[in-house]
Amino acid sequence: MKLLKSVSLSIAALAIAATVSQADTLDTTKKNGYLSCGLNTGLPGFASPDSKGVWAGIDVDACRAVAAAIFGDASKVKYAHLNAKERFTALQSGEVDLLARNTTWTATRDTSLGLTFAAVNYYDGQGFLVSKNIGVKSAKELDGATVCIQAGTTTELNLTDYFKANKMEYKPITYDTSAQTIEGFEAGRCDVLTSDASQLYGLRTTLKDPNSAIVLPEIISKEPLGTVVRQGDDKWFKIARWVHIAMLNAEEFGITSANVDEMLKSENPDIKRFLGVTGNFGEFLGLDNKWAYYIIKEVGNYGEVFDRNVGKGSPLQISRGLNALWKDGGIQYGAPIR
Repeated sequence: MKLLKSVSLSIAALAIAATVSQADTLDTTKKNGYLSCGLNTGLPGFASPDSKGVWAGIDVDACRAVAAAIFGDASKVKYAHLNAKERFTALQSGEVDLLARNTTWTATRDTSLGLTFAAVNYYDGQGFLVSKNIGVKSAKELDGATVCIQAGTTTELNLTDYFKANKMEYKPITYDTSAQTIEGFEAGRCDVLTSDASQLYGLRTTLKDPNSAIVLPEIISKEPLGTVVRQGDDKWFKIARWVHIAMLNAEEFGITSANVDEMLKSENPDIKRFLGVTGNFGEFLGLDNKWAYYIIKEVGNYGEVFDRNVGKGSPLQISRGLNALWKDGGIQYGAPIR
């Protein structure tokens, strides 16, 4: 009887998962009148509240851009603030329809969780934050260190692999959120904090004295971060993917939130197609033909989003690096809309 009950519950769970994954997410979102989007619980540059309690960041803008494409209004988003352990379950169960939570695209996550990574909105890598007081200038000097780390992340495995490969020992201290890791670091519970380098720069700004800590030069992993959707709904996946591509193409075209209305008058056939003046690509996506116009008008192009959240217009001051457009030496590349 116990076996039969267990089998029945498993079948029921699979049936629920299949129903969620096969649902038309775009229709559901339109019916609800808002996008349900999963974010970090708080990470400067990616998702954190400003002085007025308004959430902002690269991942927040990823959510807002999808909402703008669907509704012509970037404000039509409801956020769920999820820790690393909760994020995949929330997407699998249908609690959120888009996950934009500085999440690394890996083979295991892409193939075994019933999820699909739609786009990479930030190319990152794991690094180390240390206090200047300990005098360490290289990760190779961290043998025997106590390390603050967030549970449920790729960071744990990367850390184990790196220390093993370099024949070093360490003692992990795990926390549920990135905010808790920086609190533990500042309280002296660990010698070093490890996470994606972008997170380290963001978390450092929350210290009482940001200049008291440095990010070491070593990057020990590849961490392509991006938006995630459920498998089984190709239309929704393509919307999430093409929203990011649109923001890249807008930057390449020189279209910004400030000049997008003027660009509607452009004679460039690619720009006319892109902004929905000609063609019907929006119809193919199940969206208004001005879907890309709404994204740029409401949110901006990729360069604008990067600069104001983590780049030269932000406290983090992170260089574009790999996240520059391909023509500028980076690897962000938008497929053509034609």
